[in-house]
Amino acid sequence: MSAPAKVYVVIYTVYHHVHKLAVEVQKGLESTGVTTKMFQVQETLPDSLLKKINAPPKPDLPIITPEQLNDADGILFGFPTRFGSMPAQVKGLLDGTGAAFAKGTLHGKFAGTFFSTGSQHGGQETTALTTIPYFTHQGMTYVPLGFPSQLTDNTEIVGGSAYGAGTIAGGDGSRQPSAKELEVAHIQGKQFGDMIRAYVRGKNAFAAEESKK
Repeated sequence: MSAPAKVYVVIYTVYHHVHKLAVEVQKGLESTGVTTKMFQVQETLPDSLLKKINAPPKPDLPIITPEQLNDADGILFGFPTRFGSMPAQVKGLLDGTGAAFAKGTLHGKFAGTFFSTGSQHGGQETTALTTIPYFTHQGMTYVPLGFPSQLTDNTEIVGGSAYGAGTIAGGDGSRQPSAKELEVAHIQGKQFGDMIRAYVRGKNAFAAEESKK
C-alpha cells in the first residue's frame, strides 16, 4: 500500500498571528486525509531584542532543517512580511537548500504561502511574490489560493489575497486574526490538501501501471 500524501506547514512567527493561521491551515489539510506536520523556522534575532519588542515565547514546534523539506510532497509556508518581502529567517532556510537544488530533490513538489502584514497595504501580495523565484529555480509548483467568497466581501477588513490566506496585525500587533481570516486559512489548507492527495494518488497509480509493462 502506498504511503499517504505528506504536507508540511512551515512557519516563522513573532507575535503568533501566523501561528494562529497555521493551526487552521493544518486543520484544513487534516480534513483531506493527508499526513501533515507543522514546523517553525530557526529564529535569528537575539533574545535581548525579542525581549525589547515584547515578543511572546515561540510556539512549541520543532525547528525545520533544509534537508527535511525534501521529505514532503507539498509545503505551505507562513510568515509575516518584512517591507513587502519574506523575512530574513525564511530566506535563510531557503538559501540553505543548495544541496536540494544540486540533486533536484525538491523538483516536482508543490508549495503555497500565507502571511501576515501590519496594514491592508503592507504586502499582502508582494510578500508571496518574493517566494516565486525560489520555487521556480527549484522546479516547484506554486499553488495559489484563488478568490474564495470571503475575500470579495467588502463589509469588513479581511487579510489575504489570491496568493494565500493572510491577516492584518495592525501597527502594534494588537489586531488578531478574524473569524473570516481563519476561515480562509482553513479553506487554503483543504484546497491544498485535496490537490496534493489527488496528485500523489495519481502518481502512485501511474507508477503501478508502468510496473506492469
